[in-house]
Parts: sequence; structure tokens; C-alpha cells
Amino acid sequence: MNKVNYVFVILVLVLSCTERNDVPTYQPVAMEVPQPSNFPSIEYNLENNPVTEDGFQLGKDLFYEGRLSSNNAIPCAFCHEQAFAFTHHGHNLSHGVDGAIGMRNSQPIQNLAFHNSFMWDGAASHLDLQPIIPIHSEVEMNDNFPNIIQKLKADPYYRDQFVRAFEDGEINSENILKALSQFMLVMVSSNSKYDKYVRGEDNVTLSQIELDGLDTFQNKCASCHATDMFTDHSFKNNGLPVNPQLDDKGRFNVLENPDDLYKFRVPSLRNVEFSFPYMHDGRFTTLEAVLNFYDTGMVDNGNVDPVFMREDGTLGITLSDYEKQSLIAFLKTLTDYEFLEDERFAEF
Repeated sequence: MNKVNYVFVILVLVLSCTERNDVPTYQPVAMEVPQPSNFPSIEYNLENNPVTEDGFQLGKDLFYEGRLSSNNAIPCAFCHEQAFAFTHHGHNLSHGVDGAIGMRNSQPIQNLAFHNSFMWDGAASHLDLQPIIPIHSEVEMNDNFPNIIQKLKADPYYRDQFVRAFEDGEINSENILKALSQFMLVMVSSNSKYDKYVRGEDNVTLSQIELDGLDTFQNKCASCHATDMFTDHSFKNNGLPVNPQLDDKGRFNVLENPDDLYKFRVPSLRNVEFSFPYMHDGRFTTLEAVLNFYDTGMVDNGNVDPVFMREDGTLGITLSDYEKQSLIAFLKTLTDYEFLEDERFAEF
């Protein structure tokens, strides 16, 4: 063998070895879903979809992937911005493909591992199923899985990533949804000032006005915004005047049970300082406006939850000016800046 042929053979062997090393393989590295000591147990069955580093990364890629929409421009993150607790900042009703306007205000994405139903009306009973709703909605992402799968299969990056993330390596609807869940499961917000106070960490204390707000909250708000999830996961009619342009019947649209008319999810209040506007239709832009509504703005729309009935038979939660001021001070202790600035959840 002459010198030129020898060099050529060596080069081919080196290249072939490099190619073999670059072939993606399924070598799962487990990733923890945080379980803070002041939180309830995780609701999601992790045995059916264990979180791995590659699965989390794939879910993150898909969360920011515009090709999950019909015009290839509206990712999940379009309506869920990290700096605002993954809500659609500045929009009372979320926008979708081609400027279409939806029916509701986007909810925060945080602590979903601890929930057992999703959406304002609870239409999704499992986290893996939740993304199906916005993906198929004509006023949100307006696409379908056969189309999305073909787009992802055409991309070498995604072909490799699915092999790394799942044992079967398939680009299919099940693995797309499981990857999105893995990303969202790790999105745990649990390091607010309040959390560190109740866990006795870093010598954190609450100011007097924050403590007064906590006391008012426990006496007048905690029956619905219960536990350190700050929600009892129920659906309630809270006496909002019906928006005639939307006439959104809430959970009634899911089960068509008359008792569910105008009932909506009791939202968690974590990061509420930054998740405005508020209510299912985003009608209130400030926390002050929300508290004023509960004090003097509730109306009888035919199905208001009895928890909002005062002893004198009127609707509302009586709040003094100082109680409102202190409540807002307390609610701001629920802001978790570590979560809002966590680079793991950022697009870049």
C-alpha cells in the first residue's frame, strides 16, 4: 500500500469512528422534580413518564418551538412569558395565529406537578393532555399532530433529540406531550420570601404589614386559596358580572352541569404580583381592582358560591383600606424571583 492510499484509509477510519460516536443513543440521566417541604405531594405519576435531562431539554425546545402551530410562529411560550410567571403579559385575552383572539386570559405555568386538572374550566384532567387543547384551538395554535410530526421529522435535530429522550426514539404525539410535561414538571416555584419564612430559611422575616396581610388572608381568603399552593383546586362562581361579548360559561362548557354555570378555577396566587391581568377574562389590571371587586363589586349571576355570602345576606368580602393594603403587601411575598429568572426555563 502506497503512502497516499494509507493516509486515505486512516482518514476513512477516523471519520467512521467519529460518525459512530455521534449517533444519538438513549442513555437517560434522571432529573429531579423538586418537592419543597411546605408543598403537598406530587400528583403527577412520574413512573409513567420519568423526567430525564434529555427529556427536559426536548420539552423546553418544543415549548419554544413555533412549528407546533399552523403558521410556524406561535409557540407555547408566545402566551407564557417567563418574566410574568409564564402568562401572556399585556393581554387580557390571549392571542393566537394570525392575530386571532381567544376567550380567556392565559394562566401561569408553575407547580403543575402538584395539580390534577388544568385550564380555567378543568377541561384537561392530565398534564400530558393539556397541550392538545391550545394546539388544536383555531384561535391559539391551530395545528394538528400529524402535521406537527411531519415538520419535526424533517429536522435532523429533532430526530436526534427524540432518540436521546425516549427509549423508542419515536417522533409521535405521545412523546411530544410527554416531553412537554417533563419540562413543565420541573417548573416549580417555591423560593419566594413567604416560602423561606415558613420554612425558616436564611433568617427571613416578614414586616408588620406583611404579617397583618397574612392574618387577613388566613381569615378571609384561605378557604379558597388554601395550603401553600394557594388554591384548593376547586371551581367557583365568584360573582363576576358576565361579559356579554364572551358569555363564557366556564366549567359548564365541560360537563354541561347546571351547577357549574360560570364556575372557573380558583387560581394559585403564587407570583400574582406579575401575572396580571386577573380573572379568566383578564378584566382587572391591578391587585387593588381585584380586592375592590371582592369588597363591593360582586353581583348575583344566579350561581354564586355561598362562601361569598355575608351574614347580612349581601355578596362580598368586607375589606378595610388597610386590610387591602396589607393583603397586597403579603401577596407580593409570594413572588419567586429565582423562578422568574431561572435560566433553565429561558429560551436562550
